[in-house]
Parts: sequence; structure tokens; C-alpha cells
Amino acid sequence: MHTHHHHLAEDDRSPTRALVNRLLSSLPEEEQGQLARLGEIVKVDVGDVLYEPGQTVRHVYFPLDCLLSLLAVAEGRMTLEVGSVGREGMIGAPVVLGHELAQVRAVVQRAGRAVRIDAGEFRLVYARMEPLQRLLHRYTDTLLAQAIQIAVCSRFHVLEARLARSLLITRDRLQSDKFHLTHEFLAHALGVRRVGVTKAASALQNQKLISYSRGNIEILDAAGLEAVSCRCYELVKDEGLIGISNVFV
Repeated sequence: MHTHHHHLAEDDRSPTRALVNRLLSSLPEEEQGQLARLGEIVKVDVGDVLYEPGQTVRHVYFPLDCLLSLLAVAEGRMTLEVGSVGREGMIGAPVVLGHELAQVRAVVQRAGRAVRIDAGEFRLVYARMEPLQRLLHRYTDTLLAQAIQIAVCSRFHVLEARLARSLLITRDRLQSDKFHLTHEFLAHALGVRRVGVTKAASALQNQKLISYSRGNIEILDAAGLEAVSCRCYELVKDEGLIGISNVFV
């Protein structure tokens, strides 16, 4: 698993591309091998909840071709997306700092596969693996910076711009202009009622930026969508100031 994937170019469009996790594949080969031996590949389905706030984190996950949504939860029912994790990242990194309990709800947004490693074993291997330590410092730092930006965005920016930001990030993560997101999921992600999402999505559709029917979204005009999205997208997109590409310097 760890020898040949390592050499694939980032933009490689071959079928194997889907089965590379960027965090794992940017480690030196020996470290990749150690983690590969600890990990198992698991399948996850849309809607699966991998973490619930306050519950013990038993495993860390490195997505291969799935997409996970990180939701902050208030009063058990109100949620707000504070991050999303695909093949560039992982969930459960705080376990290495001694955080036994999950701080967010992690829900599967697109089905697929992930490498799963026992949290206790991961903590032990982390303690003696310097390249992994350096990588996760940068990664957790970036995720935190993004969560802060999203908090600011959620309070001060209009819903239409936030929805545009959310759709653009989903497009980047999935590398596709077409994807499936229900009104309900977007309402949970954006922390608003479904009627709010419907209005914002209609506004974007009327401007011919997206087409949206029964949860099937197609981005018709990415540049136009970027123009109506808040500056937050500029900051958090992969190549942005606080984008994930900073992790892989």
C-alpha cells in the first residue's frame, strides 16, 4: 500500500489516485509502512456518524475517497459545519494531545473508503514518529485556523455567500462540479432552517450559477459563484492563505 502510491503525482487522474491519502503519502516511506501495518481499510456510507461530541474516540480515520463533514453541535440538535475532511486529511488528530473525547460530530458526506487506526496505537506510534508529529502540527493548526474563519463567516456574512463558499469547497474536495447535497444536510452545515437554504439556493440558481434539483447540485459558473461567495473561500481553499496546501510544504 505504501510503496508505489507514494510516487503518484498529485494531479494523477488514474484510478489509483482515489486510494491515496495525502497526509499518509507525504510521510517518508518507512513511516508510511508502519502506519499501513496498523491500519485497515474500511468502507463508510453517507450519513454514518463516526464521532459524536463527548464520546470516546476509538479510532482515527484517514479518508481515501470519502468525504467527512465536521459539525459543531449546540443543545444536541443545532449544528454548524466547522470543517470538512477528504483525502487530504484525517479525523481524530487531537487524540495525540490526550483528548480522549470527540469535540465535533463527524458525519460521512460522500461514501467511500478510509484507513482506520486504533486511537491508542496511533498515539503510541505518534509519540516516536517525528515526521508525523511535524505534519500533524501543521494540519491541526490549519484546521483550527479554518474553523475560526468559518465561525467569523457564520456570524457576519450573508447566507447566499456562505452557501456559495460551502459549495465551492465541496467541489474542490470532490474534484467535481456535480454532487449530491440535500437541503437538510446544507441546513445542518450552515446552521439555518431549511427554508433559508431553499431561498439562498434559489437565488444562486436564478443567477445561473448553479442548478439544483432534489439534492443534485451542478456548478454552472464557478467564477460567478466565487464572485458571490465571501472572501472566506479565498482564504480556506486549498491554495489559500489558510488552505490545506500549507500543510504539505
